[in-house]
Amino acid sequence: KEADTVEVCGTYKSDDRSPNGFELRLDTITILSEPAEPMPLQINKWKLNTSLEAKLNNRAVALRNPRERATFRIQEGITRGFRDFLYNNGFTEIHTPKLGAKSAEGGANLFKLEYFHRPAILQQSPQFYKQMMVGVFERVYEIAPVFRAEKHDTARHLNEYTSLDFEMGYIDGFEDIMAMETGFLQYMIALLKKDYAEELRLLGVTLPNVDKIPTVRFDEAKEKVAEKYHRQIRNPYDLEPEEEALIGQYFKEEYDADFVFVTHYPSKKRPFYAMDDPADPTYTLSFDLLYQGLEITTGGQRIHDYNKLMEKIEKRGMESEGMEQYLSVFKHGMPPHGGLGIGLERLTMKLVGEDNVRETTLFPRDLSRLEP
Repeated sequence: KEADTVEVCGTYKSDDRSPNGFELRLDTITILSEPAEPMPLQINKWKLNTSLEAKLNNRAVALRNPRERATFRIQEGITRGFRDFLYNNGFTEIHTPKLGAKSAEGGANLFKLEYFHRPAILQQSPQFYKQMMVGVFERVYEIAPVFRAEKHDTARHLNEYTSLDFEMGYIDGFEDIMAMETGFLQYMIALLKKDYAEELRLLGVTLPNVDKIPTVRFDEAKEKVAEKYHRQIRNPYDLEPEEEALIGQYFKEEYDADFVFVTHYPSKKRPFYAMDDPADPTYTLSFDLLYQGLEITTGGQRIHDYNKLMEKIEKRGMESEGMEQYLSVFKHGMPPHGGLGIGLERLTMKLVGEDNVRETTLFPRDLSRLEP
């Protein structure tokens, strides 16, 4: 019956007509277990013709379908590429805590919890820890969950997602970080071509071109889009999702590029540890990477000088309480450094051509879903 688990013995025979190029001529078949009830979904169909909700409610069963499963094999290829590439470039893998007393980013979008009768939070990012570890290993990376208590209910947001993070010391500028990410993307695409060809074929994926990724300043990107698509600039300090999509469209039409680095984000919209541009402190030495108009990476150079860091905290009227451990590291000498975070599920979503980030998340956590 469907979903019996079986052990078969037989004779292997090459056959070009078979889907895998061989067939097994059975001698014996042993049933190891039988299902207790019928399958909730028809997983033997080429494509699961069911809603996303039904797939997520029966996730472990739905993923037995070869096409559904292929997405997560490709996701494995992305993380494997990230880990291998950085390891080969002298990075050390670290594991930082997800429970904390205070967040690196601040703000209201924190999950708060009780920790042995003390207030605690779930970390929004490993930012403080990876910066601290640059003073130890110079180059570090982590693949781990991060938590955002944002009440978004969109196709591109999750409340728990996997972040691919790295931080590197002794940089000459934030361009070094962009170059490292470009190298990772090139390595990852080559790895997918080599080891994940069957999954790419199953899903009909056309891999993006990452030979050269164009770069544009934040203010210039806004102007180019406003001019070409007759769109008024409403918010000079941030990019709206529609603007990101149009920047993606612009660079596809003008340069045939799937990716674009948008640099020099306004200081107003970046965290306190972002280094301001000495040429114009209104802007920062930071960037986002857009993939077909969707932001998948945020990164940049950090302030490494203790006095400048304290100055910025003061200028913003922030409290340094709860950040003493982080700040004390800068009293003892830190190299110029920077890094980035990549949203794994978003990158996978764009790569395989899905419209909803839940399709590329094993067990999504959003406003309405805490199980399975």
